[in-house]
Amino acid sequence: MNKKLFTGFEKVSSKEWKQKIQVDLKGADYNETLIWKTNQGIDVKPFYHADEFEAPFHKISNDIKWSICQSIFVHDVALSNQKALDVLNRGAESLQFILPNAEVSIKDLLQNIDLDKTILYFKLEFLDASFVKQLSQIPSKAGIYIFTDIIGNLARTGNWFSNLKEDHTQFEAIVKETNSFSIDVSLYQNAGATMVQQLAYALAQTNEYLNLLYNNKEASETKNQELTCVFNVAVGTNYFFEIAKLRALRVLFDALVSEYNIEATCHIVATPSKRNKTIYDYNTNMLRTTTECMSAILGNADAVCNLAYDAIYHKDNEFSDRIARNQLLVLKNESYFDAVENASDGSYYIESLTNQLAEKSLELFKDIEEQGGLLHQLKEGTIQRKIKESAAKEKEQLDAGKMVLLGTNKHPNKADKMKEELELFPFVKTNIRKTLISPIIEKRLAENIEQERLKTEN
Repeated sequence: MNKKLFTGFEKVSSKEWKQKIQVDLKGADYNETLIWKTNQGIDVKPFYHADEFEAPFHKISNDIKWSICQSIFVHDVALSNQKALDVLNRGAESLQFILPNAEVSIKDLLQNIDLDKTILYFKLEFLDASFVKQLSQIPSKAGIYIFTDIIGNLARTGNWFSNLKEDHTQFEAIVKETNSFSIDVSLYQNAGATMVQQLAYALAQTNEYLNLLYNNKEASETKNQELTCVFNVAVGTNYFFEIAKLRALRVLFDALVSEYNIEATCHIVATPSKRNKTIYDYNTNMLRTTTECMSAILGNADAVCNLAYDAIYHKDNEFSDRIARNQLLVLKNESYFDAVENASDGSYYIESLTNQLAEKSLELFKDIEEQGGLLHQLKEGTIQRKIKESAAKEKEQLDAGKMVLLGTNKHPNKADKMKEELELFPFVKTNIRKTLISPIIEKRLAENIEQERLKTEN
């Protein structure tokens, strides 16, 4: 059995494969028939071949072990602690606490939680360096990650937490204390940005922070310490592209930090996108989130925090949370998505997508930097305009039926009634208020169609 089975066959080049395909097409145009054109500006070919790659494949670290993360909004400390203990007993391996203010008692919130085994994420809806210092001193062996994205807050709300100077002062103090900062890439995806835009904006935002840290004499004291950048990324349904997107993010991050000559780690927390979720035929959301979580895992996310199928229109509830968590438990314990390391390594298709997404994103990043940087373009409204253009293109494709949302613009169930089910308002709210810049607004693709359907319900 030591004899190799395929040594007797001659190798077939990509050129020979293409010639054979063109013969089989019997006169049909190769490009028109078999090339898939995407919104990312990447044309997908019918096959990929080893002789198309000159450089070695990208190698993602074997040390990445993804954890099942449960998100908890802390409106009541005692109830949140009780929920945390419950979900840990039911399979969660990491917790993401969303904190609305600095009045939360961390001691009470973490009571009886095994800090040696549970990875903790804290997503702050405020900016307070002294509070972050308190969090950083939690005696956890598993790891603590804190989300404090001042530019992300500006992009989302249109305003700084306080003002530019105060926010930057607080940010520098936080980085000095924690040796970390965070980037909210999910905002761009949920607002309709292309993958190329998401990656380029994430890279440009990272560069804004690195410029602030290492062009500032006092802050640059952290240069000799390893820095951690936590990316909160939303994952869509374009399965292989989303795998490549996460891989490309790591490639781009490594390339950027090497220019600063610093040691830095890219930590990715992935969540399914809200952009393609629907209130009608809502069970299809479970199918969407399942493939999105699979993409996140195969793309080597560090933590995956699933989105409940009814999160768009229902208040937080135990039933849907349990289903969302069980989706991840099935992937890990029954589908063995934790048993194979770097499963996407060696795929010509994914490697090609990774390279193309990285190259196009790097090109856009360089253009942003030449035009003054991300912060400058946010203030000018350029980033907002580009995202709106991308979102409008997706909307046109949805309306034309070129993009399919099952149960919404394809095979809708006319008997499905949702008006009495809405515990949360599932559409964009318009609040008139004064802002420094135009905020980037998250909007689901199905919103206009759903609003029209709601009007016709009895």
